[in-house]
Amino acid sequence: MDMVSDLDLWARAQRGDPQAFGDLFRRHATSVYNHAFRRTGSWERAEDAVSLVFLETWRLRDRVRLDESEILLPWLLGVANNVLRRQYRTRIRHARLLAKLPRPGDVADHAPLVDQHLEDEQRLRQTMADLCLLTAAEADVVALCVFSELTYEQAAVAMNVPVGTVRSRLSRARSKLRTAADQRISRDRAPHQLEEDSP
Repeated sequence: MDMVSDLDLWARAQRGDPQAFGDLFRRHATSVYNHAFRRTGSWERAEDAVSLVFLETWRLRDRVRLDESEILLPWLLGVANNVLRRQYRTRIRHARLLAKLPRPGDVADHAPLVDQHLEDEQRLRQTMADLCLLTAAEADVVALCVFSELTYEQAAVAMNVPVGTVRSRLSRARSKLRTAADQRISRDRAPHQLEEDSP
């Protein structure tokens, strides 16, 4: 790989050769990484920057022309500087937004909230299991009309079907879900009845 010039690899990359672009990445990624680390002092941000630099380089490959004696690294580091500036501006905006949030008061007891989350997760798991009993079209209409609270007309537009189809699918889905709920209630009651009937 080192015997091939950046110019040749870049020309191949511009023609869409991913292997050539991979060779350029392997040749210059460490230098870009070191540059980004020296600018940020953060290994994590430097890793993110390398990914973004090479994504941007691939995106802009048709616009960049190298002279006969050039290597790609200077241009890559220029891209890295732009990426790092964008990252910095994003962090500043984020910090400013956080600074505008009200300061937390006394720390509340989170136990009830945790219990609520667990209950919500359990209900969601049961709902997902129930939705598996439906056809894909029925599950879609439940998600649109029940979860997202779309009207029948809006759901018809979303699914590209007549309003009557939405109504009939939702009716079938509700019937199946009611049957599943009734069966679950019966199963839950059965152990209690056995306990009550036992001597």
